[in-house]
Amino acid sequence: MISGSRSSLPGASAHGIRVRSLVPEDLSYVMELERQGHPHPWPESTFADCFRPDYRLWAAESNGALLGYAVVAYMVDDAHLLNICVSPDARGQGVGRLLLNYLIDAARNDSMDQVILEVRVSNYRAIALYLSEGFVEIGRRAGYYPDGAGREDARVMAVRFT
Repeated sequence: MISGSRSSLPGASAHGIRVRSLVPEDLSYVMELERQGHPHPWPESTFADCFRPDYRLWAAESNGALLGYAVVAYMVDDAHLLNICVSPDARGQGVGRLLLNYLIDAARNDSMDQVILEVRVSNYRAIALYLSEGFVEIGRRAGYYPDGAGREDARVMAVRFT
């Protein structure tokens, strides 16, 4: 069972934070958060390529300020969470959980069988969030993430709806 602050689609909000569709005009703000939030940020061209029918992109905002975003690819019957990021200033305020619950609800409403993701084995806060929302580890990907001069493994996690 998935717990936590449920999204109740289509425009979830909690504590003054609202989830809405990410639009191309948000890219400059997304890139700033991406650089702040990830040691190896995606290039802007990668985000731009995600604005297509088989992807879902969401923004979390408060008072017009972008606090976080999520990028999900729909592949057959799986929703693959490719990127989720919360502003360092907004961490610990439920933004990540709100985005996660929203994308889970959207995937379920879109008749996906599961949400799947990869997460760095060292990202304990994200792993704890995913576990608290019903995700389980289904595998590992050796050397999946760049990590300085080396590579870091990923935990592959999923929450199934069927």
